[in-house]
Amino acid sequence: MVVALDAVWVRVKGVCKQNGLLILSVLAVVIGCLLGFFLRTKRLTEQEVKYFQFPGELLMRMLKMLILPLVVSSNMFPANLVQATFQQYRTRSVPIMKTPKATVSQSLSESTTRRALIYGIQDDNGTELQNFSLDLTPPPDVYFKTLPGTSDGMNVLGIVIFSATMGIMLGRMGPNGSALVNFCQSLNEAVLKIVAIVIWYFPFGIVFLVAGKILEMSDPSAMGKKLGFYAVTVVFGLILHGLFILPAMYFFITKKSPIVYIRGILQALLIALATSSSSATLPITFKCLLENNHIDRRIIRFVLPVGATINMDGTALYEAVAAIFIAQVNNYELDFGQIITISITATAASIGAAGIPQAGLVTMVIVLTSVGLPTDDITLIIAVDWALDRFRTMVNVMGDALATGIMAHICRKDFIKEGDGVSICLSYTLFTLVC
Repeated sequence: MVVALDAVWVRVKGVCKQNGLLILSVLAVVIGCLLGFFLRTKRLTEQEVKYFQFPGELLMRMLKMLILPLVVSSNMFPANLVQATFQQYRTRSVPIMKTPKATVSQSLSESTTRRALIYGIQDDNGTELQNFSLDLTPPPDVYFKTLPGTSDGMNVLGIVIFSATMGIMLGRMGPNGSALVNFCQSLNEAVLKIVAIVIWYFPFGIVFLVAGKILEMSDPSAMGKKLGFYAVTVVFGLILHGLFILPAMYFFITKKSPIVYIRGILQALLIALATSSSSATLPITFKCLLENNHIDRRIIRFVLPVGATINMDGTALYEAVAAIFIAQVNNYELDFGQIITISITATAASIGAAGIPQAGLVTMVIVLTSVGLPTDDITLIIAVDWALDRFRTMVNVMGDALATGIMAHICRKDFIKEGDGVSICLSYTLFTLVC
């Protein structure tokens, strides 16, 4: 009996250790919702709500702190060059009419808000006086409120394009660019360690972010419906991409059944659903491709780690939909150019996303900043992000596995000819797909 209890305890402790962040995140969302609805009955003032949101505001500041290091380090260039190249100012405002209200008694209201002036005018003969009154009303106060889309900060899309171009050029420079490449790699590793620390602050910050957002909502039920439609849209997009687009690409290139191939990686997909981490799923994906789908070991070792790092198609899709959802919540209409900007930035930012749970929320700040949307509204999607994160991780892992199968089909003849070692065809084809 004691041995059985010890075994159960060890198993429970192992599950809690593997899924600790998930459990804490779900509990944080539940506690935040309960706390928010409870405090709504207390009728807190606006200042008290701001004080209450302070721990959550710290989380948002941490996320904003990681924007620039995740893309590129500004310390590599002079300050004036960074400001001239990577900073933009754009302000849109709307006039709001505010009618003055009388704050005095009824007897004095006529003299404060409306004043009658009596004028006397004599005729030419100077014998007759004509009186008339002039009714004056103070004009309404007009103040300007900035609209969503106003931005005063980094031109994130410019940074992304510049960083991608710089990376390609450094790769072609060979040994001459190795010093800067090593610096960028070390910087990236340091930033990912900071991201891992920030992510463990998520549960504590989420409690106050969710509760504070509920306190600010005028109609929580209506926002809940919008959030439900958003979750359904994301899941539908991931299903469309994962079950139709990716298998169709695999079929048209390899002329093989994608159903049989996906059946071989089913275990890896389930592990991705459970762990919400493409990096943690990497060994299982390797095993499934090697034993079930019989992919060459050399191709797996070369393609799969690269795919797990830069192939985040599920994350890119999720971030684009989330940005459009936040724009709609703020009644901000995106034009075609801004949608293209969101798509490009989401694709590029997903490449820099770490293969760890909840890392998509970090890169989401980059996407929202690129079009001037408020980053504070990330709180709205935190409530369902823990579930959507699992589905987009499945799509990421499926994309990596199918890309490995496509590469194996393209380079099958070259591997037979070359024998040992990775063929030139594999390296060239992978470089072409990445670029």
